[in-house]
Amino acid sequence: MRAARPKAAIAVVAAAALAVAGCAESDRDNEGSGQSTKDTLVFGTAGDPKVLDPSLASDGESLRVARQVFETLVRPEEGGTKVTPGLAESWTPDATGTVWTFKLRSGVKFHDGTEFNGEAVCVNFNRWYNATGLMQSADVTAYWQDVMGGFAKNENPDLPPSLFKSCTVKDATTVDLAFTAVSSKIPAALMLPSFSIHSPKALQEFDASNISGTADDIKYPSYAMEHPTGTGPFKFKSWNVADKTLTIERNDDYWGDKAKLKTLVFRTISDENARKQALRSGDIQGYDLVGPADVEPLKGEGFNVLTRPAFNILYLAINQKGNPKLADIKVRQAIAYALNRKALVDSKLPPGAEVATQFLPSTVEGWNDGVTKYDYNVEKAKQLLAEAGASNLTLRFHYPTEVTRPYMPNPKDIYELLSADLQAAGIKVEGIPLKWTPDYLNATTSGNKHDLHLLGWTGDYGDGYNFIGTFFSRPKDEWGFNNKALFDKFAQADSTADATARYALYKELNADIMNFLPGVPISHSPPALVLGKDVTGVKASPLTDERYATAEFKS
Repeated sequence: MRAARPKAAIAVVAAAALAVAGCAESDRDNEGSGQSTKDTLVFGTAGDPKVLDPSLASDGESLRVARQVFETLVRPEEGGTKVTPGLAESWTPDATGTVWTFKLRSGVKFHDGTEFNGEAVCVNFNRWYNATGLMQSADVTAYWQDVMGGFAKNENPDLPPSLFKSCTVKDATTVDLAFTAVSSKIPAALMLPSFSIHSPKALQEFDASNISGTADDIKYPSYAMEHPTGTGPFKFKSWNVADKTLTIERNDDYWGDKAKLKTLVFRTISDENARKQALRSGDIQGYDLVGPADVEPLKGEGFNVLTRPAFNILYLAINQKGNPKLADIKVRQAIAYALNRKALVDSKLPPGAEVATQFLPSTVEGWNDGVTKYDYNVEKAKQLLAEAGASNLTLRFHYPTEVTRPYMPNPKDIYELLSADLQAAGIKVEGIPLKWTPDYLNATTSGNKHDLHLLGWTGDYGDGYNFIGTFFSRPKDEWGFNNKALFDKFAQADSTADATARYALYKELNADIMNFLPGVPISHSPPALVLGKDVTGVKASPLTDERYATAEFKS
C-alpha cells in the first residue's frame, strides 16, 4: 500500500460533501452510533478516505473501502500474496509474453444491475490509458503510472511510454490485454485495487473522469465521491463527511458467497488511544494499526488481535541533491553505521519486527543474504565522516506528524532515536516535522529541500520489483540520484520472463543497491489489527486485503 508518493491537497466539492453528509438520522442512529447489532460491524480507521474511485486513489483508507466494493480481474489469495482468480477465472500469455488472454466469469452484475463482460473490462482499461489533463497527474493516477508508465498521449514529456497497449474484446467472456513488452508486473499488478473494474454505465452517467481544479487543489467528480459502482460483496450506501462515517451494505445480488454482515461502517477516529477506548466500550468492533504496546494487553482481555506478516519496509531516505555532501558514498555509509537500528526495533516496534538488511523483505524471492551490511558502529561512522571532510555536517531531517503507518507506528519516537544516533556520530540534525498529507509527502517526494526523511512501503503484490523497482528503477526526487547502470539493470530484470532468472537479477540488484546505498533500510514490522471478542471470520493479509464479507458475530 502506498506511502512513497506525493499527495496533493484534496478539496471535496461542496455540493457533494453536503449530499453525502445528509444521511438520514436513522442511518446514523443505527449504523454510526457504535451500537452494534449482530449484522452491523463498525470499524475504526485512523484517517478519512480521500476518494471512493480506486483508480484515483493511493491512500490506504480509500483502498480499504474499495476492496470491499470493487473487484479486479485477479486478486491475492486470502491471507497471502499469490495471484488467484477474481473477475477472471483464468489467464494465459501468448508465445511472446506480451498478450494475455483473460477468461471472465459469467453471470456477474455491477451494483447498478448492468452486466459485467469483456466490453466493461475494455472500457475501464481504455479510460485509464486515454487519460488526459489532471488524470495524468501523479497525484491522481499514481498506481497506473507506477505499473504502466505513461498514457496513450503523454502530456508530460518526462512520462515514459505506456506498458499497456490495447484491450480487445474477443467475446462476452474473453478479452486480450496487450502490452508493449514482457513485464514482471503482469498479471500480479492487476490485483491492485486501482485496477478495479467499474460499471461503464455509472462511469458515463456520473462523468467519472471529469476532474477539475488544479494539481494542488483537486476536485473530484460525483462518481468518485458519491457513486462508486463495482461488483463486490458490499455496495456503497452513504458517506457522512461531518460524522466521519462511511457506510456500505451487503450486495444481495453478489455472484459469489454473500457477505455475512448486512452493514459495514468505517468510522474515522484519528487518535490511537481513542480507537482503543472505543473498542473497549463497544462503540466500535475493530480497528487497524494497533500500537505495539497494546498487542498483548488486548489479547489478554480476550480481543481478537490479528497480526499481519511483515511485508513492508521502513527506511531512512537520503536525498543526494539536498546537500552536496550526501552525494559522497562515505557520508552515506557513515549515516548507515551511525544508526542503532536494533535498539529501535527492540524498543519501538511490535514483537516480530526485525532489522532490515535491504529494501526487500526476506519472504520475497530475490532477497540476498550476501548484501553489504552496515552494523551499528559509531566510531566507524566518525572515521568515514572525517575521511569525507564532513565532520561538521548539518542535515535537515524531515519526519511526519498526525499519522500512523503499518511500518511506522510512532514517527516522532523513531525520529528522536535516529536523530540521537546521528548526533552521537557528530552530525548536527535540524528536525522538520510536517503534517503527513499533503505537506510531508509533497516535501519529501519532490524538490530538493529535504536531506533525510522517514518513509516506507507495504507491498502491493508478491514480486520483488514492487519494492526495489518502485524505489530505484528510475530517477526520483525522493532520492535525488541518476544511476543509469542501475536503471538499465532494472529494465532488464522487469523484462525477464523466466522467473528464476529474474529472481537472480533481483539478488544482484539488492547487492548493487546496498553498495550504492541511496538510503538506509531500517526495519520490517508486523502490523496488527484487532476485532471484537465476538467477531470471527477475518483473516489478516500482508497486503492489508482483509475481507470483511466473511466477518460474523459469534452467536
